[in-house]
Amino acid sequence: MPNDLEDPRTYFAAERTFLAWIRTGLGLMAVGFALARFGLFLREFQSQQHAPPHSTGLSVYSGVGLVILGVLVNISAVIGHLRTVKELRSGSWIPGRIVRPAVALALLLALFGSGVAVWLLLIRS
Repeated sequence: MPNDLEDPRTYFAAERTFLAWIRTGLGLMAVGFALARFGLFLREFQSQQHAPPHSTGLSVYSGVGLVILGVLVNISAVIGHLRTVKELRSGSWIPGRIVRPAVALALLLALFGSGVAVWLLLIRS
């Protein structure tokens, strides 16, 4: 029986993790795109209602920010996957390592969500 580092299931698990990161990056880009386009929708809706135009710059900037974050997540996923496969091949892989990009992404999204929540509370009318 092969050891854990030679077992193909170990590499398949690394690929599943890589694909999950890619899916996360694509999801961030999709939400960012929708958020940026939502500002355009609001502007068009306001012009049809003859309402005074409100600035929708925040949705555009936060949407673009999420798209950029998604791109960075995908780049980080590629780098992390290549490093993991290299470590698995050389036998230097250490189980239980903290995935810093995951922790950073979670903290950044928590900060972003908190900011959006505060903004929503401030603009309610």
